[in-house]
Formats: sequence, C-alpha cells, structure tokens
Amino acid sequence: MRRISKLTRVAVGVASIALVATACGGTSGESGSAGGADDKGVAIAYDIGGRGDQSFNDAAYRGLEQAKQEFGYETADIEPTEGETDADKEQRLSSLARQGYNPVIGVGFAYGPAMTAVAEQYPETTFGIVDSVVEADNVASLVFAENEASYLAGVAAAKATETKTVGFIGGVDVPLIHKFQAGYEQGVKDTDPSVKVISQYLTQTAEEGGFSSPDKGKAAAEGQIEKNADVLYQAAGLSGQGVIEAASKAGVWAIGVDSDQYEQEALAAYRDAILTSALKDIDGAVYALAKSVEDGEPLTGVQTFDLQTDGVGLSESNPRYAEVPGLGDAVEQAKEEIISGAIQVRTEP
Repeated sequence: MRRISKLTRVAVGVASIALVATACGGTSGESGSAGGADDKGVAIAYDIGGRGDQSFNDAAYRGLEQAKQEFGYETADIEPTEGETDADKEQRLSSLARQGYNPVIGVGFAYGPAMTAVAEQYPETTFGIVDSVVEADNVASLVFAENEASYLAGVAAAKATETKTVGFIGGVDVPLIHKFQAGYEQGVKDTDPSVKVISQYLTQTAEEGGFSSPDKGKAAAEGQIEKNADVLYQAAGLSGQGVIEAASKAGVWAIGVDSDQYEQEALAAYRDAILTSALKDIDGAVYALAKSVEDGEPLTGVQTFDLQTDGVGLSESNPRYAEVPGLGDAVEQAKEEIISGAIQVRTEP
C-alpha cells in the first residue's frame, strides 16, 4: 500500500482530515528560517529501536529517502540513545532546526514533550510528529488509525488459525499500543467468536526495552506458541523481529506491523511465515509533509490517516495470503464496513 499520490492529496485538504495549513515554515529554498542558516531538507529523529527495525522507523526513513531523491536536497536522520531523557530529545530537535533542516520530524509519541518546547523556540521551522498530537502553529501531528488496520489483521488471524488460538504481543503497555490490541481482538471476535486471543506486553515502559529487544519478543512468542497460538500479531518495533523468528521456527503464522515485513530483506529467512502486515503509511506521511514545505505551503495541525484515506491497510505480498480460504473476501468486506461506518473499531481493549 504505497499510494503516495493519493496520500499527498489527502494531506493538502481532504475533508476527512482535520488539517490547518499555514505558512509558518519556510520552504527548503529559503534562508534564515531556523536562526540564520540556509534551509536544508527534511530531517527525522528516530524513536526507540532506530533505523533497521524493519518496521516503524524504517518506514519513516523511506519517506525521507523519497523526498531526498525527488527534491535533491540535504537530509539528516538521527538515532536515539539508550536511556535518553526528554531533554536529550529536545536538544536533538533543536540542533536539527538550528542547522536549517525544515521540516524536522520526531518519529514516535515519545517526542511530544520535547517538540512542544522546541517548536516554540523555532516558530519559522515546520515540525512533524508521528503518533502524537502537539498543539502548535508550526507542528503537523501525523496520526494513524492503527486500530482499523489491526482490525483487518484480526480478521486475517481468525481466518488463518487452525488451533482456534491466536496471540497479540505489544511492545510497551501504553495507549498507542492499546489501539493495536483493541482493533485486533475485535477483528478476531467479530469474525469468529470461538477463537481465543492471548494478549500480552513485553514491558511497562519503553526504557525497559519493549520496542528494542528481539530476545524479549522471541521469548513471548515461544510462550504463546506453547499455549497453542498459531497466529501471532506483534506491535513491538524491533522486538517484533523476535516474534517473527519464533513463529517461523515453530511453523506458525506471524503478522507484521507498520511496514510490509514480508518485503523486508533483513527478515527474508522468515518471510514465508509472515502471513500479512498491518500497514501505516508513515513513509507517505513523511514525504507529504516534506513536499508541503518544499512547495511553500507547510502543513500543520492534526492529520489523521485511516482506511478511508488509504493511510492504513493490510498487505497481500505473501502469495500464501490468497491461499487461506475466505481470507481475502472477509478482509475486503470488513474494510468496506469500517469505511462506511457500519463497523466502529474500538481504541481500547
């Protein structure tokens, strides 16, 4: 699901998005918008797990790379540090703005407090934040209907299971990941009420490694497989690689998240076990924000990407997806009913 052109149209004004477009950020060809330095291109600051997670952060990087190739400007992508504080994040965002990058994007809800502070300090720079809302005139809040994509993942799991037991593994017990759990569990139960869902979280806080520890994901997956789960959906960042590895070795299904993980080169050894992935078009959102700045019409405000706008969805890359009886039709029907409003997907388990 890489419908960039449609997503770009969405980002510049479709009514389903609560969007305020302002001219508070300079274009990448202007100078002086970030304290006197010449404007550069888009910069992203990664969330926990960093680049190489084959999921959330890597999706943001693809958006940065697309903007870099199309606009031919300088970009930057900065890794997080272990055990970092909000002050560390604030310093990172400030440094990027001070160097003249525009827009500057924080990848992940953890950047919320830091971005609130930094956006005020650099009012002529456009900022973006993924998976959180920061209310400021020069910030674009890029949020997604993860629960809707997860509902479709639940439909797929209910159709694919043979043991009538499926699993959900969340990286960290926080409201954002609750949306994944809620949609998945609802999708499973609406499709087949007899299917049992085992849900668990790897850690209570991000600092404990819930999004960055493949070994934790693998151990959790092995525990669920021992309880007869034969489809495992993970929303755990880098830790999800361990879930996929365990599923592959046990001969059961895994469902990926954020990126189409069947297509990720680093997961090629396990790809046959990846039934599908719940997608978030993070790369499209990053690109759309970069393009808006490049065009001189920076986007700000809350931008919600959902099934209606093709901002979320379910991948079909694995040929075995089409071999599961009734799966494709059930997913398409669920998608239509969510878009029409016939199905209201929960955001809390």
